[in-house]
Order: sequence, then C-alpha cells, then structure tokens
Amino acid sequence: MTKPTYAQQLLALLARTSFRLGQFKLSSGGTSDYYIDCRTTTLHAEGGRLTGHAILELLEENQILAEAVGGLTMGADPIVSNVATASAWRAQSDSTAPLLHGFLVRKAEKSHGTGRRIEGFCREGARVVIVDDVCTTGASTIHAIEAAREAGMVIAAVVCIVEREEAKGRPAVEAAAQGAPFLRLFTAVEVRAEHVRQLEANRS
Repeated sequence: MTKPTYAQQLLALLARTSFRLGQFKLSSGGTSDYYIDCRTTTLHAEGGRLTGHAILELLEENQILAEAVGGLTMGADPIVSNVATASAWRAQSDSTAPLLHGFLVRKAEKSHGTGRRIEGFCREGARVVIVDDVCTTGASTIHAIEAAREAGMVIAAVVCIVEREEAKGRPAVEAAAQGAPFLRLFTAVEVRAEHVRQLEANRS
C-alpha cells in the first residue's frame, strides 16, 4: 500500500481539526456556511510538520527556487517556521536540498527600536516565497507581497494552504505577484469534501 503524501495527510488533519460547517462572518465582511481556521492545524505538532513538508514538495513540483519564505503575521507565522524547519531537516540528509530561511511581515512598522516592517530574513535581490493560510480576498497576501518587494526582494511564488476560490481573490493576488505563480495546496471544496467524508465514515 502506497504511503499517503504529506499533502494527503495534511488534508485529512485539516478537514478534521480546522473545518466547521455553520453560519460565519468572514474578515472580508461577507458570510459563509463554512469556516476554515488553519491555525488549529498549523500550530498542531503533527500538522505543523506536515505543513512544512507539504509546501516544500509543492515548491519542488513547480521548480520554485528561493532563499526564504515569509508572510503576514500572524496567519503565516507557523507556516513560515514549519517550512524553514522542514528545509533544515531535509538538508541534513541531502546536501543539495535548499535551505529556506524565514521572515514575517508586520501589519505596521514598529514605532520603537529599528522600526522594521520585516522581521527575520531580509536581503535585497533575494528570491522569496510568500505564504498564507487561507486566501479569500487575498488582502493579507498582497500586503506581504508589497512589503517584501519594497524591501528589494523578488517574489518567486505565492503559496496558500487553502484557496476559497472567491471571484476576486486569485486575480488580485496574481496581479500583485506580477507574474510569479500563485500555488495552493487545497481548495476549500476539497477540504469540505474530506470533512464530509470523515463525518460519513464516523457514522457508519
């Protein structure tokens, strides 16, 4: 029997711990009959491990080369840490595996200290991947893209764990990315289907 991929394992956990049916108000102001809180999975010990490796595999499949991964605090925080750690684990057994360092984008510049908007890795000319947990309107992703570009970094790709496939989300992110590919691990439809499958399996 073939072992499930990191992404397949992550989908099962995401559907079990992060997906809820009901009536919810979204940060975009709209309403939805479901809600996905990826942080309950990305901050889960096993979920974090799977997230890091699943995103690395997605980047490898799409031949994305980068030096760092980053995103807007706080949805991206555990994703960034887990991807960076997973890359270090891989590099221990494969000297050719790339190390991806991490950086976080503040929603506003610090009013004290260095006043930086970006914490962690920040080098002009470096190719970086912007990550986010759920893409609805794409606003938080775009904020991170703009901050990284203003710091002189080059956007190699944009990755979200779950894309809700809202009409304006992907086009807005793709416009901001200016030609860099926008990749996703799952659609909300796929997470919902897995959630329903698990419910039905538990009833039988």
